[in-house]
Amino acid sequence: MQGEILQEEPKEKTKEKKDAFAKYTVKDSVFTTLFQDKKYLMQLYRALHPEDTETTEDALTDITIRNVLTNGIFNDLAFRVGNKVMFLVEQQSLWTMNIIVRVLMYLVQTYHEYFEEQDADLYGSKKVHVPEPELYMIFTGERASRPETISLSKEFFGGKECAIEVKVKVLYGGKGNDIISQYVNFTKVYNEQVKQYGRSREAVTETIRICKDRDVLREFLAGREKEVISIMMALFDEEKIMRTHIASEKKETARKAAEKMLKAGKITVDEISEYFTDLSERDIQEIEKELLQTI
Repeated sequence: MQGEILQEEPKEKTKEKKDAFAKYTVKDSVFTTLFQDKKYLMQLYRALHPEDTETTEDALTDITIRNVLTNGIFNDLAFRVGNKVMFLVEQQSLWTMNIIVRVLMYLVQTYHEYFEEQDADLYGSKKVHVPEPELYMIFTGERASRPETISLSKEFFGGKECAIEVKVKVLYGGKGNDIISQYVNFTKVYNEQVKQYGRSREAVTETIRICKDRDVLREFLAGREKEVISIMMALFDEEKIMRTHIASEKKETARKAAEKMLKAGKITVDEISEYFTDLSERDIQEIEKELLQTI
């Protein structure tokens, strides 16, 4: 594995690799890719329902919402076992009760798509078939004293009975080696490597190496190593792009405010740096130059 990943690369690609950052959504991406494979989806189902030894991969249907529209909703994972049970599974590294509301939205959208697929007559007198929902959150952060189940009525309505109830079972992974525990362990190894190496290629390759050594998603990582590395790395990290955009917007706002105050005679050029710390010396020189051109 090391020879394949760390072999000498063309010089023109050296800077490209050096400047690469691990994707901010790395754990989400690996989660999605892992369970797109029916082999691992079946393992997930077995972990959720170990008593069912008869269901096969052919009975599993991926019904994950993949909305490409900017304002559309999409979830981590959803699948159906025949037409009987529908599973919605979200993964979360930060604790938030808002996951209950999000899961409710995903559930409504998923039912809508199911009824469309079945050409169900919701206005007819005959009762339509509704697959039973099972809602899960795989939590990869520290468990502490977190509950095993969270509910809409308890968290948002003080436990009162209400017209709608949503219960989400929280999965933390255990001491066993089922696919849920392996995924949770993978995220923990990744977090440890990020603390040591930053969000870098080295953190990614070390995560894969350690997980393979510890038999954590070993088969998945070994069979798709290049794909996993590609998933986990990006030339322009989404978070970095957002930080750059925000900084740019902030600087432009400060620049416009400084120009306005200068023209109004409220400050001098020498005082700009005192009032607008986001502006560099070069920015101030450009403002002064533009101001002189207008006089």
